[in-house]
Amino acid sequence: MVTFETSLRYQDWVESPVFQVTAAGAFALATSLAAQIEIPTYPVPFTLQTLFVLLAGGMLKPRPAFLSMVLYLFVGTLGLPVFSGWSFGAAKLLGPTGGYLLAFPLAAFSVAYITKNRKSFLWMVFSMTIGSLIFFLCGTIQLNLVLFHNWSQSIKAGFLVFSFWDAVKIVAAASIASQYHKVLH
Repeated sequence: MVTFETSLRYQDWVESPVFQVTAAGAFALATSLAAQIEIPTYPVPFTLQTLFVLLAGGMLKPRPAFLSMVLYLFVGTLGLPVFSGWSFGAAKLLGPTGGYLLAFPLAAFSVAYITKNRKSFLWMVFSMTIGSLIFFLCGTIQLNLVLFHNWSQSIKAGFLVFSFWDAVKIVAAASIASQYHKVLH
């Protein structure tokens, strides 16, 4: 039987540093698995990894959300095949899609920071839209600098083509994160 006292202890556990660090590792792992669920398109594939970037921000505190994505990038840079298509290495971060990846820590941190005190569905949608704009902005800039050298092409191939599906991911992530916090509190 769950009592108020049990619920309070559970909330304390979820807020604890041990849980937050463990959850950061779990989100790094989930992001790496979600990167493998892809529709290969040129030059940027459709993946589910951005869903987990947003969820990390919506469900963790700012620092662990940031660290979860730094860990994801770190293990990929070290040589574990965690990026889309089981790819890895620093070259992936310096290539056409590297801007998206490099923006993941800032996007997760931003979502977590914006939702630190407000956990409603609409506030989650707002914060996750900001997070998405962060990785799309950084991704599109690097796509332009490394590959296209044409802003119109870069915006079409690096942002507009993903807009609808990322709106769906934002709504899904906001629903999950806001429900998580409702159950927690």
